[in-house]
Amino acid sequence: MIVCSTAKCVPMMIQQNVDGSNFFNRSWAEFKVGFSDNRGNYWLGNDLLSQLTENGRYKLRFDLRTTAGYWYWAEYSTFTVMNETYNYQLQVSGYLGNLWNALAYQNGMKFTTYDRDNDLYINAASNNSCAVHNGGGFWYKSCGYCNVNVRRGHGNGFRWSRLTTHSPPYYNLQTSRMWLTCQ
Repeated sequence: MIVCSTAKCVPMMIQQNVDGSNFFNRSWAEFKVGFSDNRGNYWLGNDLLSQLTENGRYKLRFDLRTTAGYWYWAEYSTFTVMNETYNYQLQVSGYLGNLWNALAYQNGMKFTTYDRDNDLYINAASNNSCAVHNGGGFWYKSCGYCNVNVRRGHGNGFRWSRLTTHSPPYYNLQTSRMWLTCQ
């Protein structure tokens, strides 16, 4: 459990995609309880994520390594995941970081998996689902700009779109991590 006090704050990892494999192509039930493997891929679980963020004040931090070997970060001072009744709807604001604010586009979206479509994507070839198109569950709008649970080389790809205002439209990721940190 994350520990927050004025004297100490221990961040809690909620996601790690080590290499853009097919690991995050999971069902609603699996994302609900969480999962991991021996290589370090990890998802905390939407139920616990909701319980933590609805009852406490946490920031969300992304640490992203590109295939070129550079590290970037994004932090959101407000991060809440609603409970399952609301399909784990995302509420995020208060951006700070050294890359583009890609997650803001997906603010207000409900979680989508290949077996529960809650996004706005329209494409019959992918059953109108970003999770099917991208090969992984997340808070998609129309497949999004923040693609950290995506299979490399599939759909929009394992990437964060437009890392800076002066960069190419996106950078491919090697690794992504998401953390809960104290307010």
